[in-house]
Amino acid sequence: MVAFSEVAELVAWFLLAFMFASLVEYWMHRLMHQYPKLCQFHAEHHRRNEAQGVLGEFIDYLKGGLILMVPLFLYSRGVGLIWFCGTFCYGIFAAFAHQLQHENPTRCFWMKMPVHYVHHRYHQWHHNFGLGLDLWDRVFRTYQPVEWFAEAGANRGSDRPWFRVRWQ
Repeated sequence: MVAFSEVAELVAWFLLAFMFASLVEYWMHRLMHQYPKLCQFHAEHHRRNEAQGVLGEFIDYLKGGLILMVPLFLYSRGVGLIWFCGTFCYGIFAAFAHQLQHENPTRCFWMKMPVHYVHHRYHQWHHNFGLGLDLWDRVFRTYQPVEWFAEAGANRGSDRPWFRVRWQ
């Protein structure tokens, strides 16, 4: 039988991995804007203003973040597996959140303002770098609020379900 303290430790490692992955995602996006010549793909993403589907986004996050998913296996197999799961889950969440903000930003119910949508819509190249969370924008003072519902194109009354996005 697994002790409560062991379960609590694994949950803590999972949450730490999830939050660490969100921090890495924030800084990677921010660095892409500070050094745009290093990432032409990102510049093209802004030019087109569309995402590549949840699966495509996730594969890019997985390729870029795989090195961050493995190191805790050196600490222990159990912690490594939980760390892997936490970063993996954040990658899925971020890929979905990114796609959702391009297709149906009003459905980002976990944020007061869909920061990535606003980042694109209002050309905020120095603000709102988060994809899935706005936490790090707030911590590092890059959060720039906008009355985004006031815009004519906002689809507040959308009956479209939040999970209906381009998956591939």
